Order: sequence, then structure tokens, then C-alpha cells
Amino acid sequence: MNDACIVGWAHTPFGKQDAVGIETLIARVAQDAIADAGIAPGDVDEVYFGHFGAGLIRENFLSSYPMQGVPELRYKPATRVENACASGTAAIFQGLKAIDAKHARIVLVVGAEKMTHLKTDDVSESLISASYMKDEANVKGGFAGVFGQIAQQYFDRYGDQSDALARIAAKNHRNGAKNPLAQFRRDLGYEFCRTESDKNPMVAAPLKRSDCSAVSDGAAALVLADRDIARTLKKAIAFRAAEQVNDIKPMKSRDMTWFEGCEIGWKRAFEKSGTSLADLSCVETHDCFTVAELIEYEAMGLAPRGHGGRIVAEGWTEMDGRLPVNASGGLKAKGHPIGATGVSMHILQSMQLTGTAADVQVKDARLAGIFNMGGAAVANYVSILERLR
Repeated sequence: MNDACIVGWAHTPFGKQDAVGIETLIARVAQDAIADAGIAPGDVDEVYFGHFGAGLIRENFLSSYPMQGVPELRYKPATRVENACASGTAAIFQGLKAIDAKHARIVLVVGAEKMTHLKTDDVSESLISASYMKDEANVKGGFAGVFGQIAQQYFDRYGDQSDALARIAAKNHRNGAKNPLAQFRRDLGYEFCRTESDKNPMVAAPLKRSDCSAVSDGAAALVLADRDIARTLKKAIAFRAAEQVNDIKPMKSRDMTWFEGCEIGWKRAFEKSGTSLADLSCVETHDCFTVAELIEYEAMGLAPRGHGGRIVAEGWTEMDGRLPVNASGGLKAKGHPIGATGVSMHILQSMQLTGTAADVQVKDARLAGIFNMGGAAVANYVSILERLR
């Protein structure tokens, strides 16, 4: 169990934000998260900033940007953290380590990304740099093509899972329609997600547009404090577990129908926290593509290998199911501004545990799980959260 707790947060809506620059997004959430925690800005000891960058914007060295919104942070240590699509959670974990090591008592973590100003091909070119370029740089469609290959391998082994993928997409859009922070607030329905059409074309077979998370802008920030300080504040979300598992990068060297790093991460988290999957009230998992969510069900132990489609058909992961997954709408509907994603996941689960998730609230949420990954199941992060106060 870590010594640090989440004691405050802030989250912009995700989506296309042409009128707002990344500097403004960062300043806004930094200010609001500190205010939400009920601390003085000068009490922050250290700042970690999750940001993928990699050509998405011209300037990648943004670790000091929170200081431009919160002048009291000037001269504090600030570090940019990058681990592909898990950059936000990687930044949080650095904050946890700083507090556990007694180097800091209060840490501000910010995640942000601006992406929508670029053409789709340019975004794909940037994101594919997180793959094993020696073999995978020329995969058609970028990461959509990578996960299209993963989906096809899964289909070849376990049968066509198009129904399951459509149900996952429909579930997440149905949830996102109720989330005011979500990029897409429209219930698309199963039939739309299942059917290839002009509005839902094939992107990287067998994945259609409804199977793929969108390009997004957005920022999120949270404040971590050690337990002694957290107990004096108005809310505190504790980490029962915080596990990172990295796997080798080349897909040809792994069985991509099984996210082994994800599985190991969940097993370690349950062991460290003294909990099991049955104890969780809800999970936010990394649905960059619907097939990723399907495989992650199996890796977390919700279904045996190749049987994730059955639990989708039976509604296990719906809001009223055995284990609600991606009540927020997930990356699919809430949006996926890379550096902000992991921070967002931790905020949304903290809202579940404090009963402040409004129309996407899971009833009686007591223990919340998070899985955030970078690359194709290369950097795997699992958190288990509970409310301390």
C-alpha cells in the first residue's frame, strides 16, 4: 500500500478545442486541482507532467507550464514523464514514489495533449512511433492497423467477434452520452456499431470507425498528498495497489491475442492489495480500440481466454452488470488525449468512490480498478483505489 492519496482534481472536457492552447489547458487544471484539494499553491513540493508529444505539437518540453498558471510553483522541481499512452499514469506513479521516498509530501500531477489541429495521417505518424519501428513502422493505418492485426489474430483463433466489439462500442458510447466530460455524448446503439456504413467505415479490418478511439484535446490534473496530510483534507483516495509491468516491444515476439503484461499487472495488484477481481466495484480500462477492451477482460480474469465475447453478450460489464467497465465512456467515447488519459482515469474512479460521478455513478462503489497501457500492451499500469475519507 502506498503512502500517497489523491486529495483533489480537475478535468477539462475532452474533444476538439481549437480556441484553447495547451498552455491554457494546463494552467486551468493545475489551478483548479490545487483549489479542489484545499491546499495553498506554495504547499506543492513537486510537479510531474504527463505528455506524449512526439511531434503532436512543435514544443515538447512543457514540464514548467504549470508554473505559468500557478506562479507559486516557480522554482519547484518539475519533470515531464512520457510512456506512450500511459504517460499520465506514469506521471502519477512518479508522484507516488516521491511521496513514498519522503522526497515530497504534496505533488501536483498534470496530463495534457493537443491533437485535433493535425490531420489524421499526421497523428497516425506520430503515434506509430510508440511501436517497434524496425518491424511495425509501415503498418497501414498506424496504430489502428496494429490493433486491426491483433483483432484479426484473435478472430482467427477464437472466431469472429464482431458482435462483441460492437457491443463494447455501444456500451461505451451509451455511458459517454451521460458524461459531461466526454468527447462523444451520443448513444450510437448496437446496430450502428455493428454495421459497416458510410458513417461507420472499415478503418483497419476488422475494425470499423466505431471500434477506434478518436483524436482528442484535453487536460486533467490531480494532487497527491501523504496520508498524514490527506487525513486533514476534505477527501482522500488511497492506492491499495499501484503496479507497473513492462513487456518486450516487438509484436512478433509475443502472443498478441493475450496481453500478458496486463495479466501480470492485475495479479500483482490483487496480491499486493489483498483483494480479488470479485471485490472491485468498477473498472476503467484502456479501450483505445474495442478489441483491446475485449482482451483486457480476459487478462484481468473476468473471462477465460477466448471467452470475453460471452460476458459481453450477457451484459457483465454494463452499468448494471457484475462489473461495470468504463462507466465514463472509456477512451472510445470520453476521448483519448494521450498524456491526459491516465490522469483522467484516476480522476473518474476517484469520483466514483466519492459518489460524485453524477449520471455515470456506479451504485455503492467501494473499490475501483484502473488499467492504462502504453503501446500494444508494452507499458502496463494497474491501480486499485479505495476511499480513505
